[in-house]
Amino acid sequence: MLPPSRTSKPRRFRRRANRAPMKRMDDGTELSLTIAQIVQRLKGSHLHSQIERQAKECLHQPEIKLESLKEDVRSFLKTSGWERKLQNAVYRELHVQLPPSHPSAPPEHLKEPLAYMRKAQASWEKRVLKSLNSMSTELEVPLARMRPAVEQKELTNKWNEMGTDEPDLSRFRPVYAPKDFLEVLIGLRNPNHDSSEDVSIKSHWGLIQVPLNVRDIPQLRRAYSELNLTSGQLGIDDHAHIHPDLFENEYVQIGKKVVVEQDSAAAQQYSRQGCPTGLRADLWALILNSTNQPQDVMHYEQLMAGVIQHDLLVDNLIYKDVKLTASNDDYYFVFEDFLYQVLLCFSRDTAVLEHFKYNSATPPRSYIQGKGGDEECAVVYPPNGVIPFHGFSMYVAPLCFLYNEPSKLYSVFREMYIRYFFRLHSISSSPSGIVSLCLQFERLLQTHLPQLFYHLRQIGAQPLRIAFKWMVRGFSGYLSTDQLLLLWDRILGYDSLEVVAVLAAAVFAFRAENLMEVTSLASAEAVLADLSTLKVIPLIQIFLFATAI
Repeated sequence: MLPPSRTSKPRRFRRRANRAPMKRMDDGTELSLTIAQIVQRLKGSHLHSQIERQAKECLHQPEIKLESLKEDVRSFLKTSGWERKLQNAVYRELHVQLPPSHPSAPPEHLKEPLAYMRKAQASWEKRVLKSLNSMSTELEVPLARMRPAVEQKELTNKWNEMGTDEPDLSRFRPVYAPKDFLEVLIGLRNPNHDSSEDVSIKSHWGLIQVPLNVRDIPQLRRAYSELNLTSGQLGIDDHAHIHPDLFENEYVQIGKKVVVEQDSAAAQQYSRQGCPTGLRADLWALILNSTNQPQDVMHYEQLMAGVIQHDLLVDNLIYKDVKLTASNDDYYFVFEDFLYQVLLCFSRDTAVLEHFKYNSATPPRSYIQGKGGDEECAVVYPPNGVIPFHGFSMYVAPLCFLYNEPSKLYSVFREMYIRYFFRLHSISSSPSGIVSLCLQFERLLQTHLPQLFYHLRQIGAQPLRIAFKWMVRGFSGYLSTDQLLLLWDRILGYDSLEVVAVLAAAVFAFRAENLMEVTSLASAEAVLADLSTLKVIPLIQIFLFATAI
């Protein structure tokens, strides 16, 4: 649809033209739609069949009376723990599903309401897929092939020590790097928005030039109130002159109770002030409702069998990425085998496709060999719909510190990906999406350190060009692991990636004095090259709660 001419409609209509026309629903209708969606999704789940079986089995128990059947069955499910499992499953669905929308809204508008964002994402997907197909053609490597029996046996034998393998990967290159993606984001424009008359865009000196609503510091203070300077936090009290008994011992005891209670909502609230090292693995799994049941272990083993049977071109990209990133990292090189196992299985997991229902992206498709152009022969490639890029393996690496059982590590990573990480490499208007994070970072820095922002801009060192690589990885590989895990505690606790943008701005604020003296992009990058000594939580607290407004 062509954008309306500037003379045809008043500006207030032009600015709304890019949004899908939807009627506002009342709270009752919205709640009913949410309940219907969740019921529908849970009906086909393994949990539903388990609860149904338990309910039927309990009918044979003497304490179940016909005259109070409904209440007795409900009481049994509650006392035997099934009600809590159902609550956690519902809580999980509330965090991953689409927000309820008007029934008449087109599906693509539900995934992303802004047409120009949808168009940019589709264009980027074509570019990435073209790059992958070109690599396949140039290197004469098929996108997928059945492994010969000898190769299958060899891979089975070395499954737990794939890091010792040294395949020749010199011909393979990452499909794209974060800096390529940044250039696309910098070029984003809303064709129906007159930026010359918008004060907020006109005065914005940053690289991101789209009109999205991002929170300022007063709003962030309200949203992240548990991070205020007077609240106890894991991650700072052990560095302060406070006896640990005053906060940490009591806090750990509360954490143990949360784990025993197995309540996802309570675990999420608890992690806002940080997770104790010994409880973090259990708390994260609880927040994500990652239970590692026998069926989850079986699913992982099926994926492993798929890796052994078929060789994919993207396997080489995964190997190359691990070699270029985690294998060269002082913290993560010991987990090389785990990373191969998890990422190779992830690439084949069609369950990951579920997240495309609420992701602005669509899974890439390729044609069966010799059937190019025939839509009936188009298949999702790779099977999970996610083409790995340079640095992708760093989403998994920190989790290796928490989980030493591959199936458990896998299920937690997959849930982290479909809740959070996909947003870091998809073009969307989501408040947790990378476009909003970039804009928020620039706004925070421009508003509260305008001289620094202007100085860096003048010497050709736009702050976002430095901070983008941190944000697109959620700071993995840049912070020391203990600090990174404290940051990810808050991502899970607040169910948002917003804190990543806040930390990026806080790092610039912390190094502001040195940055004011640099005269080039290279020297600015040198000042910010090593973040491994930073203490994350004090930085965020000071930036949010000690900044003069």
